[in-house]
Amino acid sequence: MSTEQPAERTALRVGFVPGVTLRKWRTIWEERFRRVDLDVVEVPQNEQRRMLDAGEADLCFVRLPLDTDGLHLIPLYEEIPVAWTSKDHAIAAVDDLALDDLDGEVVLTEVTPDALQQAAFADAVLVVPMSIARTHSRRDLIYRPITDAPTTRIGLAWRVDDDNPWIDEFIGVVRGRTANSSRSAQERAKTPKPAPAKTRGTKQARPAHWNRGRR
Repeated sequence: MSTEQPAERTALRVGFVPGVTLRKWRTIWEERFRRVDLDVVEVPQNEQRRMLDAGEADLCFVRLPLDTDGLHLIPLYEEIPVAWTSKDHAIAAVDDLALDDLDGEVVLTEVTPDALQQAAFADAVLVVPMSIARTHSRRDLIYRPITDAPTTRIGLAWRVDDDNPWIDEFIGVVRGRTANSSRSAQERAKTPKPAPAKTRGTKQARPAHWNRGRR
């Protein structure tokens, strides 16, 4: 059994589903909490809940819907759905399209090597969030927004019983909390401040009456 105390933890584990970009938040974290490692790992969407339940991550950027029993969840942003397929497909000629435009097409929603191959040969159209198409962009594929398809939403989830004290700080980073609050200030307080420079003393002028009678 681990004897590690929560206050002594120096790492935070964060999972994320495909399409989520953590660069901005990782940069801020590294600037504010240099002694606390931020371990990040991509997780398939169908594994996002299992990863949290198994304790393999303290937090996870999840794609909704998600069973939130025993979890905290903060909804973050919505994703635009797109049709993603070969540059030789007819949809390459339009700026956007509707779901009816995909009638008769083989529509796939899970990104796998086989699905990408079918899309590359214009044998299928992948309907996915735009963030995924951007993350896995290829020169032989194009994507177009679907104007009437339901959007998806990304959220940040963590277990109710996870007592890692750095969870709240990561939530603060994601929400835009400034560096002047909570543990951020504590981190700065642990950095030794340089001692003030010593200055040479100046001789104080004597009161005039001290010199009376002196020649």
